[in-house]
This record gives sequence, C-alpha cells and structure tokens, in this order.
Amino acid sequence: MEHTRIGLLHPGQMGSAVGRALAEAGHRVLWVSADRSPESRQRAAAAGLEDAGTLEALAAQAEVILSICPPHAASEVAEQVAATGFAGIYADCNAISPRRTRAVETTIAAAGATYVDGGIVGGPPAGGPPRTSLYLSGAGAGRVAACFPPEALHAVVLSDRIGAASALKMCYAANTKGTSALFAAILALAEHEGVRDALERQWGEKLTAAAHRRATDNALKAWRFEGEMREISETFAEAGLPGGFHAAAAEIYERLAPFKDRTEPPELGDVLDALQRP
Repeated sequence: MEHTRIGLLHPGQMGSAVGRALAEAGHRVLWVSADRSPESRQRAAAAGLEDAGTLEALAAQAEVILSICPPHAASEVAEQVAATGFAGIYADCNAISPRRTRAVETTIAAAGATYVDGGIVGGPPAGGPPRTSLYLSGAGAGRVAACFPPEALHAVVLSDRIGAASALKMCYAANTKGTSALFAAILALAEHEGVRDALERQWGEKLTAAAHRRATDNALKAWRFEGEMREISETFAEAGLPGGFHAAAAEIYERLAPFKDRTEPPELGDVLDALQRP
C-alpha cells in the first residue's frame, strides 16, 4: 500500500478511530489542535495522530483531507479548508444530504481541490473483523479508498457521481437512527398514557429489550443525531417524499441532547422524562 499524508478533521469518536486505522497502516495522519478540546487532544494522541498545529499547516502538507465532523459543521469546515488554497483530494465523510454535499463540492472545487463524497455506515472501527463501511463517490473516490486497509474497514467506491455516497448514508440512517427515535417516542407515549407494561407484554421480551437499549444508548449520541435527522428529512423532501417523520425524529433527539456529556447510558425512565419535557 502506498503511504499517504492524510489530514483528519476532526478526531471525535469516529474520526479518531478512523485516524488510528490509517496511522496503523503506515500513513502519516495529521490533525489540528488549535481551538480543540483537551478530550480531542487525548483522542488524537491515543490514535497516533501528528499535530500540524494549524489548518494552514495541515493543508500545506496533506495530500488527502478527510472531514469527519457533526453534520451541522460540514459546510463551515469545507469553507475553512477552501480558504487555505488546498489543492489535493478533499473527502467529506459526513452525514449530509446529497444536495448539501454537492454544495460543498462547489466550495471545494472552486478552490482547486478534488472533491469526494463519503458516507460512513457502522460504528467506529475498533479492531477485529471490520464492521464499518466507508462509501465513496466522485472522480477521486478510488484514491481515497486505496488509503484504507481492508482489515480496518470496508472502503467501497459506489459511483463517480457526487451525491451517491451521501444518498446511501441517508437511506441507511433513516432506518437505523430514525426507527430508534420512533421506538423512544412510542415508549414515552405509552408511559404517559399508563400502558407501557401492557405494550411491552404485547411486544414480547426481545423487542422490548431492543427498544430499551436503543432508546438509552442513543441518548448519549442524540446531539449528533439531531442534525443527521434534519439532513435526512431534507433528502426525502428533495426526492418529492414526505420528510416529516425524520423532522420529528430530529426533535426527539434534540430533547435528548442534554445527555451528551454522560459517560454511561441514562436510565430509561430519565430518557422518557426528557422526551415528555419540550
């Protein structure tokens, strides 16, 4: 495998895990510590990332830049990179709509860089058999895919059409995270009406356990999922389909966003209480 200088923006839970996989494959992985939290610094150090100090310094050295950030920040991060004059390959791996990824492409291409549309499906890669997939589309997709060892994650080139990877991500998360929001809302409604025990008997033990787990585990990540649900809602609307369900899912996750800084999933009762307080 050819080793590449890769810039990573920014090492959150997913980004640091992807960065570690790349660093362990022998790539030089750069990040930017300026204005980042102590937690980000700790994750970057643990992942073996090299601090470039500033975005300008990273852009001057990197051949490929991966943007892995919350959906609401995707456009701003792209604008900051474009302002540096970066002329390599820029892969936006964020959960954004096809329309927004094409808008980000315009920003990046105007600065002289090659844009790749990306979408990550699955949790952060953590060793063992790969359960994470990175879907890519665009003219430079093959170049980005070649950076990833197959034992770390599945890098899949879908198409040379910008928007294909983002569309797949939107469809996948519409199911997984969208139905998790629906389960949480159903449980909150049943609790409010005093029929949760009866509902759970009707569901059965297996479905009930899954609904509880999804409601509590996803509460910790709700602050990120809110923006993703709004992107999915927009994607449905752009296709002429009703986007209201995922707009409601965004509101569900917005109500759960205060659980962000917890280290352990909350109790189900706390989740249901939060959902019933607008």
